[in-house]
Amino acid sequence: MSEEIETINFEPGKKHYMSWPVIALIDFVTIISFENIFYPFQNQGLSVVVSWIFLLFAYVIPYALMSTQMGLTFNDQAGGLASWVRHSSNDTLGYWTSWMYWVQTVPYLVDVSNSVIVSFSWIILGNNTLDKHMSTFWFGILTFVIILAFILIENAIKNSLELLSLIGGGAMFIMSMLFVLLAVWAVMHGHHIATKPFNWGAFKPSFSLRYFSTTGLLIFAMSGAELAAPYIVQMRDPKHEFPKAMWMLALMTGFLTIFGTLALAMFFNAHRIPHNFKMNGPYYAFQLLGESLGWGKVLMYIFAVVQAIFMMAQLAVLLDASSRVFAGDVADKYMPKWLTGKKDKTGRPIHSYTLTCGLALFLLLLTGTLPNINSIYNWLLNINGIISPYKTCWVFFAFVMLRMHQDKFHSDYVFIKNKTGALIMGWWCLIFTFICATLGFIPQEAEATFNHQLIMNIITVIVLFGLGFLLPWLRKREEKREMNM
Repeated sequence: MSEEIETINFEPGKKHYMSWPVIALIDFVTIISFENIFYPFQNQGLSVVVSWIFLLFAYVIPYALMSTQMGLTFNDQAGGLASWVRHSSNDTLGYWTSWMYWVQTVPYLVDVSNSVIVSFSWIILGNNTLDKHMSTFWFGILTFVIILAFILIENAIKNSLELLSLIGGGAMFIMSMLFVLLAVWAVMHGHHIATKPFNWGAFKPSFSLRYFSTTGLLIFAMSGAELAAPYIVQMRDPKHEFPKAMWMLALMTGFLTIFGTLALAMFFNAHRIPHNFKMNGPYYAFQLLGESLGWGKVLMYIFAVVQAIFMMAQLAVLLDASSRVFAGDVADKYMPKWLTGKKDKTGRPIHSYTLTCGLALFLLLLTGTLPNINSIYNWLLNINGIISPYKTCWVFFAFVMLRMHQDKFHSDYVFIKNKTGALIMGWWCLIFTFICATLGFIPQEAEATFNHQLIMNIITVIVLFGLGFLLPWLRKREEKREMNM
């Protein structure tokens, strides 16, 4: 059991346990939020409901249950996904999993920090005029400041992770359910459905290149079940509680994506969606709902506050879990000591935060070449739809390797007892995820800057993943210096 994780106690000498609903909420914070249903709705229209239903049963539930089996198989490892890959294959692949898992959080951290700014702009301004009050330069500077601030806050405030996750995750799920229920109530009491025609034909997917190139964003929106793995050691009864947490997670995700999208169609015409819908859509939604109910902007302001808390919770969870994965269980020969040697009082490697800031600054410099805040917001979503699914491929690779050599491992939970059936499901998820990630290089909502954003996508992936070759080289140089001393 990891000594670093075991020392996170409310009282000295007393072990603090997390309940399975808390674990589910912590993971829910990192997987899906109300705003995650907006950009697929803009990309695929009402047909995205079919995509959500298909993914829920063919991808999300299997994904969560595969993560359950691997989490309970390697429940004494601190590295999460990196441990799964390392122990089911070899140290080299374990290192690459750690690197890709860690580095894929950087674009998301920048994206989430952007969302924090947008939420506060709606709280202060009450409208969508942020780009008229702030240049892209200051938008980037403020984003960087927020990342720095959260690194400091997370290391200073005890149990900030659980507190923010409970408040943010719980409040967001309540707001999401509230939107769905009130949208149904409004339609039943005279509100006209905005999407016309609202018939079975509107739900039919087009199966075009654009359709498939945007599916990576759906995977990005729904992936992350494995982030709960490092917290298994903090559960009182992981054998029975962890599967419950994963089922709760899958059901919450399915409810929000499917019914949330149907509710959006009540207020927005799926065939004519505002160009800045991905950035401002959630606020438009609650504003329109409030006006329909005769409540003015009250719901919009409540949502803006909840969104701000929720996004700050995401920052806290991502910074915590990714840093633990990065240094929790990786062979020493791949990792420079300067990166993992010095840790704070909670066991997080301090210099992983330094590297986070450096790469975040690189991304912010790239976004500075885009014409406006809306294009920055959209591009970061696009890049997350590439990098995050590539990382998710390692989840299914680890599951395939585990089941191929299942005689070597024991788990208190087994997803699909038949070995052949389990391997078919594992390979399906792996290949599907890889294809969607690769198609994600095609820019979305970027007609005027298509080539520019395509080049940015390629450069970003090369830099973020390519830096992974640098760390083993630096470690070898350290070893040579140690031998010569």
